[in-house]
Amino acid sequence: MSRSLPPLVEPAGELTRDEVERYSRHLIIPDVGVQGQKRLKNARVLVIGAGGLGAPTLLYLAAAGVGTIGIIDFDVVDESNLQRQVIHGVADVGRAKAESARDSINAINPLVDVRLHQFRLDASNAVQLFESYDLILDGTDNFATRYLVNDAAALAHRPYVWGSIFRFEGQVSVFWEDAPDGRGLNYRDLYPEPPPPGMVPSCAEGGVLGVLCASVGSVMGTEAIKLITGIGESLLGRLLIYDALEMSYRTIRVRKDPSTPKITELIDYEAFCGVVSADAAEAAAGSTITPAELRELLDSGQQLELIDVREPAEWEINHIEGARLVPQSMLNTGEGLATLPQDRIPVLYCKTGVRSAAALATLKKAGFANAVHLQGGIVAWAKAMQPDMVMY
Repeated sequence: MSRSLPPLVEPAGELTRDEVERYSRHLIIPDVGVQGQKRLKNARVLVIGAGGLGAPTLLYLAAAGVGTIGIIDFDVVDESNLQRQVIHGVADVGRAKAESARDSINAINPLVDVRLHQFRLDASNAVQLFESYDLILDGTDNFATRYLVNDAAALAHRPYVWGSIFRFEGQVSVFWEDAPDGRGLNYRDLYPEPPPPGMVPSCAEGGVLGVLCASVGSVMGTEAIKLITGIGESLLGRLLIYDALEMSYRTIRVRKDPSTPKITELIDYEAFCGVVSADAAEAAAGSTITPAELRELLDSGQQLELIDVREPAEWEINHIEGARLVPQSMLNTGEGLATLPQDRIPVLYCKTGVRSAAALATLKKAGFANAVHLQGGIVAWAKAMQPDMVMY
């Protein structure tokens, strides 16, 4: 039995002389041909995020001749983006990512209609936005948005290509609740619930090999082209796992889970994923200080122990003067707890405040009732107190 899906998009009326010349290497592939290129021309694809995965995917979909490309992104280009987000350049630092991406696309293929959506995707706008496109590509790096995209795509009756990256590993799959022949499934069939808060660090916290984005993004773009044109076997029902260090690709079969509840409405995804655990939120209540309050404490000469709970590689990049590195993983095992003095106030910080809140809960349970943590982490500290501090 063929595992091919029917083409997602009807072909456009014709290709111009310029288009025939531009896409000639596609046209001479029998499986793509003129009809396939006409389908690409007629396709409307929404890419969520012009970041690590969005950057290469947008460039290649534009080069391939996808007629309409939507970009949803409200972020600005930061210098730390340039290591992997190849759609942006040095001159774009500080610019809106969506606008920078549009300019790069226009430079490659002015025949593409680029539509910008410079706002945060949320439950109030996702379904309506998705309904105006044929296909969605999701390369976001947080679980709240992933579940929102999944549920909104199901309600909008749209397939979507999903990609994920972390350090040296990437994952790609296709989800489509309404897929023909009873093949429908969605992200919740693979991941019914998000991991516990703080369990899976983001790329901003754990890092990512820049070139990994190209490998995973190219697979996402390939899947998009296959869905639009109806060629080949898509990753619907399979999870592709790529390990750059081993240089291995393997696929795992994904099946519809009968216990997965039917998606009927959008929910509060921040609450569903829990940015911090209940224990961390409880510990942080009344035990959180601002950068200005930490500055006052340090200047007052009060006996405190400033503890950096990040990883050694992060400490090497930057840290607050006078701090001591005790990674959260050490605190969780008790090895780190034994190194903390009993006669000083422990003040914990991480990059943004999520890990330090979790570490604070560990300390409170261990009897350090007066422990506090820094709101917003070293990012907030640098912004308020040390604007010249190097940031990652």
